[in-house]
Amino acid sequence: MTANAASAPPTSAGAAPIKVMIVDDSVFIRGLLSNWLSESGEFQVVASHANGRRAADDVQRAQPDLVILDLEMPQMDGLTALPLILERKAGTAVLVASALTRRGAEVSLRALTLGAADYIPKPDAARGVAAADEFRSELLAKARSLGARARRRGIPRPPIGPAAVSTAAPAAVASTTAFAPAPAVVASGPESAPATPRRMRPFSMMPVGILAIGSSTGGPQALTRLFADVGPYIGSIPVVLVQHMPATFTPILAEHIARASGRPCAEGRDGEAIRPGQIYVAPGGLHMKLVKENGQVLIRLNEEPPVNFCRPAVDPLFDSVAALYGTAALGVVLTGMGADGAKGAVRIADSGGSILAQDEESSVVWGMPGATFAAGACAAVLPIADIGRRVTRLVTGGRE
Repeated sequence: MTANAASAPPTSAGAAPIKVMIVDDSVFIRGLLSNWLSESGEFQVVASHANGRRAADDVQRAQPDLVILDLEMPQMDGLTALPLILERKAGTAVLVASALTRRGAEVSLRALTLGAADYIPKPDAARGVAAADEFRSELLAKARSLGARARRRGIPRPPIGPAAVSTAAPAAVASTTAFAPAPAVVASGPESAPATPRRMRPFSMMPVGILAIGSSTGGPQALTRLFADVGPYIGSIPVVLVQHMPATFTPILAEHIARASGRPCAEGRDGEAIRPGQIYVAPGGLHMKLVKENGQVLIRLNEEPPVNFCRPAVDPLFDSVAALYGTAALGVVLTGMGADGAKGAVRIADSGGSILAQDEESSVVWGMPGATFAAGACAAVLPIADIGRRVTRLVTGGRE
């Protein structure tokens, strides 16, 4: 699973259906997806096309909230069609689908840099019905969340490239007396109605000893921006992160982060001692925790049951960071569906560490950061364009 798919809420009763365009060269896949979407009662399939050219030519007429876009097609592939679709129908959410291969991972991550909201790996045929059921569940959850957000906002997603300028609303003031409206975000759904305001936590006054990051839907784009900003300044601390992704995808993500940050980045290895200036990505399909043995902090990987429907999950990593680093821990929760990371963030905050969360406006899905805020773990809630600057300030000795 690439995200907390089981946690997305159904569309509210009486709401207009989410309009979907399906683009895939397989007539079987187009029919299957159309049936799944129609049967749910939450979607209206407004167009179905066999290649990217037809989709790009039809997007203004069809006016979809969401485009489900295959990346490997004749005449015009998904990567070529993607910028045309976004140019001709600004604000459309695009969910790209690719094979669960290294090439599929590379193309999917490339699509995210071009403006796709999220990706979904096509099921492995060798796994049969179980894989198809997982794919259907994840597809519907992501289509529901991304399509509803695009329809509700009706504006282009905020810029996330390294040179982008934030247009998001001002961030909450990070002090013990600051308040901001907290959404009633729970494990079952992102971007819910407002609830009781939450008080911000104070920042730790201790030097930062580790940076721990959790992300899911929209995470690769946010991570690229974050690491482009903080790369020159994290040479004195190790960085550990969980991005909800399958095993084929996480090595490619590590390569992208290495290029963005200018720092060594790779999947964590079991028993490996973490070192300052290096970035460790939890491998797809494995939980990653930190332990202290013989005076060294080591990575431990395991195949324990999924947490928050995910493996790797953010909570186990954050729990271990809280236990080992306490007041020296700095955690960041970025865009993502569901609530993974919220409980672990509370543990870091309760141990005296600091938590930053991405704000709703710059998030693709404000599930994980929203849940973290609602849980009362945050010292600040910031646009992605500002998180890097705040992390840099904290890591280099600036105090709040």
